[in-house]
Order: sequence, then C-alpha cells, then structure tokens
Amino acid sequence: MAIPVIDFSKLDGEERAKTLAEVANGCEEWGFFQLVNHGISEELLERVKKVTGDFFRMERQENFKNSTLMKAVNENKKLENVDWEDVFTLLDDNEWPSKTPGFKETMEEYRRELKKLAERVMEVMDENLGLPKGYMKKAFNGGEEDNAFFGTKVSHYPPCPKPELVTGLRAHTDAGGVILLFQDDKVRGLQILKDGQWIDVQPLRNSIVINTGDQIEVLSNGRYKSVWHRVLATPTGNRRSIASFYNPSMKATIAPAPELVKKENQEVDQTYPKFVFGDYLSVYAEQKFLPKEPRFQSVRAV
Repeated sequence: MAIPVIDFSKLDGEERAKTLAEVANGCEEWGFFQLVNHGISEELLERVKKVTGDFFRMERQENFKNSTLMKAVNENKKLENVDWEDVFTLLDDNEWPSKTPGFKETMEEYRRELKKLAERVMEVMDENLGLPKGYMKKAFNGGEEDNAFFGTKVSHYPPCPKPELVTGLRAHTDAGGVILLFQDDKVRGLQILKDGQWIDVQPLRNSIVINTGDQIEVLSNGRYKSVWHRVLATPTGNRRSIASFYNPSMKATIAPAPELVKKENQEVDQTYPKFVFGDYLSVYAEQKFLPKEPRFQSVRAV
C-alpha cells in the first residue's frame, strides 16, 4: 500500500478533472499525497539538498554526536518523551545559519517557491470542496492581508546506534494548515497511520509530500482529515526532512466553511467549533502527542 503520487502539471491540461479527483482522493482517503512535476525546479531542489546537508555537517553534527540524547542511547536507556531529531526552524524574521555558503540565498528562494505551491494546493482544495477561490488563503490570513504563518523546519535524523530505544519523531497530527515536505531521496523513516496500519511514505526523488493539518480538517468540516504520522529512528543513513508549514495567523478565526455546513437546504452537522487559531495552538503545545479530538473540545470550551 503506497500513498498517492500525483502529477501536478496535469492540472493545466486535458487531464485537469482527473487530477482534481486525484487530489480530492488524496485529501479525503489519505491525508497525505506526493506531488511530482510541481513546478519547483530540479536545479533549486538539488541546491537545497546540498546546502542543508552542508549545514548539518558543518554546524550541527558535532553537537548531536556529543548530546545527552546520544549518551543516553549509548547507555541503553529507553527514551519515551524525546525525539531522535536535529531540528532548526527558518522564519523570515529569525536568525539564520551564517557559516554554510549559499544557505540563506538558497533557502529564501526555496521558501518563496514553496509558499506559492502551498497557495496553489489550497486553491485546488477550495475547488474540490466547492468553496470560492482563495477561501482557505483568506481564512488563514484573517482577511486579505498577508498574515499567515509560513515556517520551515530543517530536520535531520542521524543514524541511531540503538533505534529500538527511541523514536525519530513521535506520532502526532499537525496543528496547522497545509504542510509541504521535501524528504530524503533514499532513507526511509516517515510513516502514516492508515486503516490501523503504519505504512511508509515511500522516498521519491524530488517530489513534494503534502499533508493536511488540523485546521484543514476544521475548515472542511471533517471532509479532509489530519492524519497521524511518525518518523522511525534507523541504524543507517542520515535522513533529511524539510517541512514547510502554511498555517493560520495567530489571530485568525477558524471554523467550518458555511458552504459545507449547509448544502442544498439540508443542514449538515457542524462537528467542529469556531475558535481563534492562537487559542488552539496553546492547547496543542501541551497535547501534541495525544489524541486530537480532546483538543477540539478544549478549544470549544475556551
């Protein structure tokens, strides 16, 4: 069983209807799908691989080797509440790595392209759900301005000498909106929970993996679900994972789209509450690795 692979370039041709249906199936049945021919150049993606690999080797690897995490695993300690992950977050206004040649220029260009792709994917979701074009983008931005959060998490999962003692990244759903992942070409590790089984998200060279977060589940009134996923620690290979998050602004009000609550004069149950995203994120910060349904209930109470 493999997650859907979709040729995104066919949206602009004779196979548009088929491609829209493939995206709808990816959102409704999987919550994860891979895009190929997504419009981001191979040349840029190859540069991203190089600078992020160089960044880890030059600025992060030594610290990870000498970390308390590595020492604990080497001492045969079972670790429950930590992840076997080196992570660095890129935002427009935080401090970026400065020692790795070409890192900032390359990753700024990459983030610009990824943000455009995220907005295009959301427009496809709008169309499939019967919402006005730009509905999700407007909801996430809290109106017409550019207020949505867009962050990029550069992660590496180094080889783990005793992977049975620790998880690469504990199982969770994502709090936000649309997540775009540029994962390793070769080293496996990412899994999603599908019909009670953990299945691999197969490495596919220069594809972009899309998954839907909790806020897409709310906006779609449950048509699209956020999906549990995890990363396994592995004894060989240093797995690269670059996840970009297009999330609502902290002040954005999120609720099921009215068109999906009332349809053809028939009321559909509004399963999800209306809330301010910042309030939801406060609950999520404490409950990330717990079932998501109580999070929705908690924020309903707020």
